[in-house]
Amino acid sequence: MQRHLISAADLTRDDAVLILDTAEEMARVADRPIKKLPTLRGRTVVNLFFEDSTRTRISFEAAEKRLSADVINFSAKGSSVSKGESLKDTAQTLEAMGVDAVVIRHGASGAPYTLANSGWIDAAVINAGDGTHQHPTQALLDAFTMRRRLVGRDVGLGRDLAGKRITIVGDVLHSRVARSNVDLLHTLGAEVTLVAPPTLLPVGIGSWPCEVSYDLDSTLPKADAVMMLRVQRERMNAAFFPTEREYARRYGLDADRMAKMPADAIVMHPGPMVRGMEITAEVADSDRCTAIEQVANGVSIRMAVLYLLLGGNEPAVGQARPSVSQQPSDRRPAHTVSTDEEK
Repeated sequence: MQRHLISAADLTRDDAVLILDTAEEMARVADRPIKKLPTLRGRTVVNLFFEDSTRTRISFEAAEKRLSADVINFSAKGSSVSKGESLKDTAQTLEAMGVDAVVIRHGASGAPYTLANSGWIDAAVINAGDGTHQHPTQALLDAFTMRRRLVGRDVGLGRDLAGKRITIVGDVLHSRVARSNVDLLHTLGAEVTLVAPPTLLPVGIGSWPCEVSYDLDSTLPKADAVMMLRVQRERMNAAFFPTEREYARRYGLDADRMAKMPADAIVMHPGPMVRGMEITAEVADSDRCTAIEQVANGVSIRMAVLYLLLGGNEPAVGQARPSVSQQPSDRRPAHTVSTDEEK
């Protein structure tokens, strides 16, 4: 693992599988009476959000607190940023507080990279979404969900998504989720197809490691997972399609289209969902839709990322502490994780 997590493209297969395997260990914490680990006790993590967020911000905060870190939530609204303070000055303020990690969401593509490589701050930087560029932890939680559903939980760790066929549908042009998923899924061996109207595909799409189609119906029968993307009107300054009704007719997923998918194929959505446009309520509420599952898995993935960047370099192992006679020192190896129940 590198020191920062800025882009899904930076992850090797071994890095990605290590995170997914560690997340499996972290997911077991949610089933315990006490859902906390002391792993990051004494560490300080700042959630630095310059854009509005619900799922990502709360998910990171939950992950940090379950690892016993001290958490500082920073919102641009109501802070000195609204008075014109620069990212550099904000970063140096955090550095003066002695933070260990910064989780940053920013509207400008490249802001997390700048923060990580500027020398302004000596802390691990985790990209929680930057402009239309990258959202690596979203791609990781999506891959984690796919691996559990399509490969299985009981087949052992160390598995990737080799040979799985993933279709991503919708506003690819403005989607950092699509970019991150294409990068990570390709690394994990999956075959990715992007489906969108030509106006919602970025320039240079031909160089991406994926296929491109304009016909949703033709891709559904061979897809193991179909991920629907929200149309990001807040990033649009022109008309990219005639009407919402026309978009839903050609690129929306309804029950009839879902019936064309293989019986064991799943429907995914990174949220927030716009019901009636890219996805109907019937599909969103079906057992095949993993949207809520993805939210739960996001906490496990973000725990794994924080643990690996700040706490250890191997998967967390929930082993019981040896007895005093077996262990002369009370110090635990860096790669093992104890629970509060053991304290």
